[in-house]
Amino acid sequence: MNSPPPVSTSLSARLRGWARRLKRDGVTLWFACRHAATPWYAKALGMFVVAYALSPIDLIPDFVPVLGYVDDVLLLPGLIWLTIRLIPAPVLAECRERADAWMQSSGSRPTSRWGAALVVAVWIAAVAGAWYLWAR
Repeated sequence: MNSPPPVSTSLSARLRGWARRLKRDGVTLWFACRHAATPWYAKALGMFVVAYALSPIDLIPDFVPVLGYVDDVLLLPGLIWLTIRLIPAPVLAECRERADAWMQSSGSRPTSRWGAALVVAVWIAAVAGAWYLWAR
């Protein structure tokens, strides 16, 4: 008689699958932002999400206890989910196919220098705002 797999194994397999789909959907948005049939509002949100998702720098560094993973676990998946809901189904299907093909051929996701610049700009704005409030 076969016993069911341990809960930790099935949970870890589900988490790995979720992470793979999330990575693929980030690349899917990259293609959707360049697709002519994507609505402007989905492109606008998608460009922001893609820039942040593909940025080599996190808004909140991972070494910050608890908060460092909030963007990776909650913020980014939520933004990806919202953006994907705004894209028409045929465009999404085509872009997912392109993302799968691209990830299989390159083996990794692209990176975004614009995303890194966005994160650095947010950091600079936060420091400038704190400095302004403190100097008052």
